[in-house]
Amino acid sequence: MAADIGFDDKVAVITGAGGGLGRSHALEFARRGARVVVNDLGGSVDGSGGGDGPAQQVVNEIEALGGEAVANADSVATAEGGQGIIKSAIDAFGKVDIVVNNAGILRDKSFAKMDSDLWNPVVDVHLNGAYHVTAAAWPHMKEQNYGRIINTSSNSGILGNFGQANYGAAKMGLVGFTNVLAIEGAKNNIKTNAIAPVALTRMTEELFGAMGEALQPEMVTPIVIFLGHEDCPVNGEVYSAAGGVISRFFVGNTQGFFDANLSPESVRDNWDTIRDESGYEVYPDSSGELGKLLKMLG
Repeated sequence: MAADIGFDDKVAVITGAGGGLGRSHALEFARRGARVVVNDLGGSVDGSGGGDGPAQQVVNEIEALGGEAVANADSVATAEGGQGIIKSAIDAFGKVDIVVNNAGILRDKSFAKMDSDLWNPVVDVHLNGAYHVTAAAWPHMKEQNYGRIINTSSNSGILGNFGQANYGAAKMGLVGFTNVLAIEGAKNNIKTNAIAPVALTRMTEELFGAMGEALQPEMVTPIVIFLGHEDCPVNGEVYSAAGGVISRFFVGNTQGFFDANLSPESVRDNWDTIRDESGYEVYPDSSGELGKLLKMLG
């Protein structure tokens, strides 16, 4: 029987870990031997306010389990905050091996009522926040020739959801971010993947009704633990996680239609062929589609 997944001598940074998904991730990494930086701004669901109380509470829980952790209340939304979060890891533990970009806020509104005060903070936390923290960790991971990064996307970005243009744009942006980091980090054994979780947290407690009981954060954490391990076999992939169900999201490309004299009319007349999903292909990077195009054009 294979050994349990463990993280002895590994250091994990989890953002937004003062509650919900992040807390669950932090506790499980600690249970399995990782030393943990618990980052949380301590603000409300919309990102206002702040304080180190939530992060410190999770640190206290980890220490009660016999683990090691430090609290950090820097905001992921600024470059200085991202640097501060990783500095906490370096100062306390000497390195950073794993980054889980989990911090998030909500400012939902239909697009007709969306404004920059709703748009910018959400993008700053989810997308720019992942950039700021990962950018600070990246040089350390390259130097040690090792890293695991897990970005938290959402089906609201991959598939869309009413009233969440800001959130959805940021979450799908994280898929592109994941894809590029996976390519650029591969030579240094830095693997980057993403999850699209569905879980009952303070951000979603009004949405699920009775079904919420089955959607506990602890049912998302196992895929995060697996993707964060040194034996993680995948790079640049996205996994849905909800209530014990793990599945893969991917982008497929149809076989399509070629016409050397392409016109709007030939697009119209071959629309069903263009959209036909049979025989689709999933490419590891953009060169896959370019290879297909060269073959068709040749």
